[in-house]
Amino acid sequence: MVRRNDERRAALVDAAIEVLAAEGARGLTFRAVDTRAAVPTGTASNYFTSRDDLFTQVGARVYERLIPDEETIAAQQALTPGLETYAVLMRELVGRISAFRTGYLALLELRLEATRRPALRAVLSARVRADLDANVAHHAQSGLPGDATGVLLLVLALNWLIVEQLTLPDVFSEAEREQLVTAAVERLVAPSFRP
Repeated sequence: MVRRNDERRAALVDAAIEVLAAEGARGLTFRAVDTRAAVPTGTASNYFTSRDDLFTQVGARVYERLIPDEETIAAQQALTPGLETYAVLMRELVGRISAFRTGYLALLELRLEATRRPALRAVLSARVRADLDANVAHHAQSGLPGDATGVLLLVLALNWLIVEQLTLPDVFSEAEREQLVTAAVERLVAPSFRP
């Protein structure tokens, strides 16, 4: 019984991500989630105590879905560390995150909503800080060039490139985006790289 409830909750939260991306924060209602999840009216209200609870759970779930799978991680770890490998990994990252378009758009909505909802802000702040710390720690162990500051600057630069790609996709072509990722790696990492 618990497994079914967990699966239903996950399906409802995934439906909420889709609603948030399509309708924005104002459109995220229990009824809209029920409709998107194709469940009877009132189902979402049985799983979430309030809209705040729904927002908070969406904030946690969207990050879970952005984590690369085991196969991707294994393939990345098999690469020889170096500047070109770093650029390849960052291009893959931008592509993978951009492929989950609704998730990233929902995340943008969540970030705006977090300015008005302290519980959501706490969840997102903790998650983003943990992700940044994990990225810096992984980088330090990977043998890739660059330092912690370079990692953080790349995160900031690439996040905005992803926003640009998802919200105004005609500003840069795919080739331009790839060139920008490579240039960001080279300019932020290369100065500290000594092969």
